[in-house]
Parts: sequence; C-alpha cells; structure tokens
Amino acid sequence: MSRVWKWNRPVTVREVLEDLQKERSIAYTTVMTVLDNLHQKGWVRREAEGRAYRYEAVSTRAAYAAALMNDAWSQSDNPAAALVAFFGMMSEEQRQALRDAVRIAQVPETQEQTEASDSTPAPENPTPQNQTPENPASAQDPGGR
Repeated sequence: MSRVWKWNRPVTVREVLEDLQKERSIAYTTVMTVLDNLHQKGWVRREAEGRAYRYEAVSTRAAYAAALMNDAWSQSDNPAAALVAFFGMMSEEQRQALRDAVRIAQVPETQEQTEASDSTPAPENPTPQNQTPENPASAQDPGGR
C-alpha cells in the first residue's frame, strides 16, 4: 500500500515492481499477487488497461491510520484510559498535531444544543474551558503551548 499511496495515482504491477527492485530483488508474480490480494480485500480498485490492470487506493493513508486507531480504541474496555496512555506516548509534535486536529474537527453548536445548554444550570466548580478531565490532551502547559 505504501507504494500505491506514494504515487497517489493508478499504478501498474510493473511500476510497483520496478520501484521495489531499487531496494531488493522481488518477482513480478509476488507483486501481482499482493496487489490482487489488496483488491480482493477492498483496499484498492483496479481498472483493466490492455492485458494488465492499474491499481488505485480506495482510501488515503490518513483514513487507513484513522481506521486502525479507531479499531484499537473501540476494543479497549476503558477507552478514556486508553486515550490517556496513548497521549502519554506522543511526542510534543504529535500532541501539537492532535491539538490542531481537534480544532479542525470541532463542529459548531447547533441552535438546539445552544438552547439546551441555556436551560441547564452551570456546575458549581466548572472546569476551565481549555482543560477537561475527559480530554487531558486539551490541557495547555504553563508555557501556553
């Protein structure tokens, strides 16, 4: 899949083979079998071109990584603890990428959500807006990063 994602366009078995052969010896039939298996699993689609096929990724590498993370997280018996442990493994660059992603993914409140929150009394000891117990990654460090 790395080779298919790398080109970001439909590729032939021959193109993948030639690229792989720059690093190691590999047979045409091996590459053909792997691409066929990826097609059968639904990871790539293919279109006939003469006697060969052109293979194209069905989803992006990012979507694939997200699906893997979602699958792993959904298998946890304690999703919040799994997230906290995951955040603890992240580098500072990864935590910044997470902050950026959360900002991008936040959906504006709908009118119904706004009306519902207006009728709900505020808690006695509210948590600061930038730090929630459910999302420890949203907490800022003392330097404001």
